[in-house]
Amino acid sequence: MKDVMGVVYTTKNDFSLRELTASRAVSALPAISRYRMIDFTLSSMVNSGIRNVGVIMQTNYHSLMDHLGSGKEWDLHTRNDGLFILPPFTTKENTGNYNGTLDALHSNLSYLRRSRQEYVLIIGNYSVFNTTFNDLFRDHINSGADVSLMYTKDNSDGRIGRSVLTEHSYLQLDGDGFVTDIETGSETPAYENFSMNVVLMKRQLLIHLVDQAAAHSMHDLHRDLLSPFIHQGLLKVRGFEFTGYHRRIETVESYYQFNMEMLNPKTRAEFFRNPIYTKVRDEVPAKYGVDAVAVNSLVADGCIIEGKVENSILFRGVRVRKGAVVRNSIIMQNSDVQENVEVENVILDKSVTIRAGRLIGQKKYPILIGKGVTL
Repeated sequence: MKDVMGVVYTTKNDFSLRELTASRAVSALPAISRYRMIDFTLSSMVNSGIRNVGVIMQTNYHSLMDHLGSGKEWDLHTRNDGLFILPPFTTKENTGNYNGTLDALHSNLSYLRRSRQEYVLIIGNYSVFNTTFNDLFRDHINSGADVSLMYTKDNSDGRIGRSVLTEHSYLQLDGDGFVTDIETGSETPAYENFSMNVVLMKRQLLIHLVDQAAAHSMHDLHRDLLSPFIHQGLLKVRGFEFTGYHRRIETVESYYQFNMEMLNPKTRAEFFRNPIYTKVRDEVPAKYGVDAVAVNSLVADGCIIEGKVENSILFRGVRVRKGAVVRNSIIMQNSDVQENVEVENVILDKSVTIRAGRLIGQKKYPILIGKGVTL
């Protein structure tokens, strides 16, 4: 897939994620003790042979830019092509605040025009999966389609972010695998084929479509452009089913559930079937005290465990002091659970200190403490 470029569209912050995205983009959200959400998308692209990737950003993108750096960890720091960070800026053509994928692409048409690859792969930032796109590319070429959409069977289980419900698209397919209808924004969709916001087409076709969309005030790629073009017979749109592990991170509950699922060895082995790359931070190994207990947990480098940790995910530099108990929780970087404190079904953002008492949530409704808070 050397003739394919990638575009990652990091959408506006989802209020359903509350404090988790108050000061960071969804793509910068920490996950599985050492990764960020965007790592899964970039790794899938790199493992597919894509070497030209543009990341379109909007608000609260500073931590994401710091994480991506030059793209070295993903081998995207080459002289030709590589990683291109496309932050918002205000010009006559670029509003800096996008109402949809088409707006974002139109504001970055110069990047699309100067790229040399024949095809472009566009991916949103809410879906979590790990794959390669070689089979998608082959199916796209062999089918003769103008556009290919990757989809999966709906597995949301009701964990849907209300503020991004309008972005959910479902596909109706004919017997040959071509899309005959796209339903977007429905609370009770008629189709079970959930679009993963993975779109493949020729770069010149995308440039033409984006230009036409801007001329007709179109914003949403699925609803405003692809759906009417399908009904009018102007585009052949192909559906490609993804059968691997896939989750949508749109609420605090879905974020918590995804991380907890990674504690299952079988689920983790399936998800990490292909390598996932992230920013390297050299830390000392985790240190366990004499009375420390750690059961079925993911503990990152630099942690100091003196109490009990069970079924939890600890990021770098977390400290669990003597007598403290951490159970079924997600503790982010540099947080401190002090002596004799008990937390269960809790998400602590970065640099949170819990000094005393018990903090007990429910698995379906975990307690979330924002960044830098002391309790």
